[in-house]
Amino acid sequence: MKSFERHTPDSFGTPEDYVHLLAEVKTRIRNAQYEALKAVNRELVYLYWDIGRMIVDRQTDARHGSAIAERLAGDLRSEFPGISGFSRRNIFYMREFYILYHNDDRVQPLVAQIGWSHNLAILQRCKDALEREFYIRMTRKFGWSKNVLIHHIDNHSYEKSLLGQHNFEQALTPELRNQAKLAVRDGYTFDFLELGEKHSERELEKRLIGRIEDFLRSMGGMFAYMGSQFRLEVGGDEFFIDLLLFHRRLKALVAIELKIGKFIPEFVGKMQFYLAALDNHVRHEDENPSIGIILCRDKNRTVVEYALRDSRKPIGVATYETTRSVPSALKGHLPSPEEIGVLLDDV
Repeated sequence: MKSFERHTPDSFGTPEDYVHLLAEVKTRIRNAQYEALKAVNRELVYLYWDIGRMIVDRQTDARHGSAIAERLAGDLRSEFPGISGFSRRNIFYMREFYILYHNDDRVQPLVAQIGWSHNLAILQRCKDALEREFYIRMTRKFGWSKNVLIHHIDNHSYEKSLLGQHNFEQALTPELRNQAKLAVRDGYTFDFLELGEKHSERELEKRLIGRIEDFLRSMGGMFAYMGSQFRLEVGGDEFFIDLLLFHRRLKALVAIELKIGKFIPEFVGKMQFYLAALDNHVRHEDENPSIGIILCRDKNRTVVEYALRDSRKPIGVATYETTRSVPSALKGHLPSPEEIGVLLDDV
């Protein structure tokens, strides 16, 4: 029998060749692990769906649901002692899970594409059908972890995404419009900053850069950081954008201006100038038009509407807060269910 030949990195060519080989193999292994985990998750969700269906099919009286869940949980734990997930509470959620989605043709195909723990978080925290659909689709699209999903629910990303004030209808192509609407929210929560009520724009900028990962997560998770006080030269004069990001799905530069006070219409003219300069001097040929976000402490929605009405550059005006609050006053301004459904179709 031929003896085992030990290979060293030099046996594969140059050290750089081996480094590339190792990197490719590691990537392939991680991809295989990820695909295997997705397959296991799908089967788990399908299993829980079927258990919920079988309970509902055999249950004639909803009042007996708790008793059935308790008895079934005990018997399943006895039969399958090494398998977790068969607690009384989880059995009850399987039944509720099936009841909620079995007649929902829009959402039913999506629930197996996110984890059971994600489904539970949405089930427990969201009472509105469209709100549940929003978080399922966003989790699937952006790959949110359970903790990130809960963060978005607690910060009311559903309402803030659908209430955004912008001019995207007139400034962007139909292919980009809905994606941009979901990317730019009406409000952002920076509760990680530990800022006092009174602070300067420079202090706000420094704190955001110092906690850049938290900042990008709060912005939605699809942004990459390009720089702060980003320098533009126009006609020999220098100008500086507070923050410059890049949205990976939109493939567009995103300029952010930080304002610690209330929105005033003059902000729009300044942002239009920045976007024109970015498009002419910084944007690559394969990238979409640059987008602007004016981030203020407060705004009058009517004033914003008038200020953006004739603007031809894509701009959104949002507010920021440093502590969480429920935007209950904005609930009545949400789009109609039909409009929300159309928007979610692109997610």
